[in-house]
Amino acid sequence: MRVLMLSWEFPPRVVGGLARHVYELSSSLARLGHQVFVVTPWVEGAPEYAEEDGVHVYRAQVQYPAARDFFTSICFLNFALLEKAIAIYNSVALFDLIHAHDWLVAFTARALKHSLRLPLVATFHATEWGRNGGLHNDLQRQISDVEWWLSYEAWRVICCSEHMFRELRSTLQVPEDKLVVIPNGVRPEDLKPPEGTDLAAFRARYARPEEKLVFFIGRLVQEKGAQVLVEAMPKVLTYHPQTRFVLAGTGPLAGALQARVRQLGMADRVHFPGFIDDGTRNALYACADVAVFPSLYEPFGIVALEAMAAGTPVVVADSGGFSEIVVHGVNGLKAYPGDPDSLANNILTLLYDPALAQELRAEGRRDIETYYGWQHLAAATAAVYEEVQEEFRFSPWAPLVPLREGEALLQRVADYFHRAAAAVPPQAAGGEER
Repeated sequence: MRVLMLSWEFPPRVVGGLARHVYELSSSLARLGHQVFVVTPWVEGAPEYAEEDGVHVYRAQVQYPAARDFFTSICFLNFALLEKAIAIYNSVALFDLIHAHDWLVAFTARALKHSLRLPLVATFHATEWGRNGGLHNDLQRQISDVEWWLSYEAWRVICCSEHMFRELRSTLQVPEDKLVVIPNGVRPEDLKPPEGTDLAAFRARYARPEEKLVFFIGRLVQEKGAQVLVEAMPKVLTYHPQTRFVLAGTGPLAGALQARVRQLGMADRVHFPGFIDDGTRNALYACADVAVFPSLYEPFGIVALEAMAAGTPVVVADSGGFSEIVVHGVNGLKAYPGDPDSLANNILTLLYDPALAQELRAEGRRDIETYYGWQHLAAATAAVYEEVQEEFRFSPWAPLVPLREGEALLQRVADYFHRAAAAVPPQAAGGEER
């Protein structure tokens, strides 16, 4: 199948988990034999076209006047993606299906769906309502309206957790029979430290050998909960003074978090390295005694899977997708969301109980191998594509003229009657038993 995948971020542009999700899904689909064409915004230093891990990646340059507001900038982005997708369709490949990731590409997805008469699948990685704990201003309401519009236009809506399933049902009123839950995944081989890394020397940059190392990675925004970890640090250091913290990531809360750390007198115990590359991330996972993710809102929580795949015991907030990934005391520990005291207690439990940490580490690795391998998840996504194609093929909405390779309406009708005949029991088709 030839799939057009639309995403507003894709490596090397990595803002959150969406970029890695699209990269892993598209490359895993390619390994299953599908042709995948990713259309995404251009970033400086990246080629406008490249075949990356079997995926055809096209990056569109936004060549429009400077936008005066955020929403207009998204419209300009969609114009550029649409132009690129049409050029590919006209000169390179005819698509069978469109797969859009989040509302930021909704305009392109809808335009292509109707102009090319192709089925549309949409993956929702979060909602505006969930990110903000409600809709509090006109921009948030406008974004939520576009999310509803995308869910309405999509033939199927994929979400990554039962939590997101419930959220899409309640906030966007997506019908249950339109929703499919397919979790995110990881490849353990992608979480290994760079070959030849001296982990002892690397760890020495952040902590002495006798000290424990607590690691957080994520966007420094309210919903990721780094501020909860900062407030938990005094208790952790009171009961386990030989502890260092690394908070990796960038975001609008960076300055406030650093100021709060200084105010609490912990500046010498906390490192803020900013954005880190995958190699540094993997080395920190390998060196850390605990990985902590105290999100207040988390549609899925791929960082927990990354830590588990890397063999690092995790403490997460009992929120969103984390609640489904982590079973308390089995493959990780869960703290009450937004509660620094609860978070500190769970961190301390692992710092003082290495045997428990080892048990959680082993069970986490088993879960990754059993439930979260990308080949399995890509196959589940491909099954959704096939189901949608089957429904589309025999729907009144399908084109009545051949679009590719000489396929005609007559062939579709013939296929339908062949399938219908195959489904009729022999005795019902005539004979002595009739």
